[in-house]
Amino acid sequence: MKALQDRILAEGQNLGSGILKIDSLLNHQIYPDLMMQMGEEIARLFDGLKIDRILTAEISGIAPSLMAGYVMKVPVVYARKTKPITMAGPVFLETAPSHTKGGEVNLLVSAEFLRAGENILIIDDFLATGKTLLALARMVKSAKCNLVGVGVVVEKSFEGGRSAMLKAGYTQIPIHALATIVSMDDGKIKFAD
Repeated sequence: MKALQDRILAEGQNLGSGILKIDSLLNHQIYPDLMMQMGEEIARLFDGLKIDRILTAEISGIAPSLMAGYVMKVPVVYARKTKPITMAGPVFLETAPSHTKGGEVNLLVSAEFLRAGENILIIDDFLATGKTLLALARMVKSAKCNLVGVGVVVEKSFEGGRSAMLKAGYTQIPIHALATIVSMDDGKIKFAD
């Protein structure tokens, strides 16, 4: 998605060690027009699939998921990182390492929002190592739902996340990225052709 790539090149910061800071367009500040374009593109990429619900992780996955959910007319559920007192009853809990926080984070969803038999599309901000997406996929499986696809805003292909997803058995579902970065060497961001 060229508009996204242009914005990443203009505002993104390569912090080294594979960390791409895109706070100005996804993590802290959001451009609604760009986010709507992302939602429309995600909806186009997964057109034709029966999707009952979108699942994402707090917080950076919420905006693109919300826009995609708006276009697709399906609800969006996000995995919370801390359990509020209002989250009563059974919950699905997975953990995943955080690339930017430097430790494990919890991902929690109330069982009432992942109903057995539903078709779930996972959307998140990054596909890097794949560990967060794999945690969300395990949650979908625990809920006895069907994972029908994975969409991300940015894939860093050099970190092997797609391979990890395929190795874990997710070979029959589409995995799409709006922008794929193949290298962040020498402070430069290089996209796939």
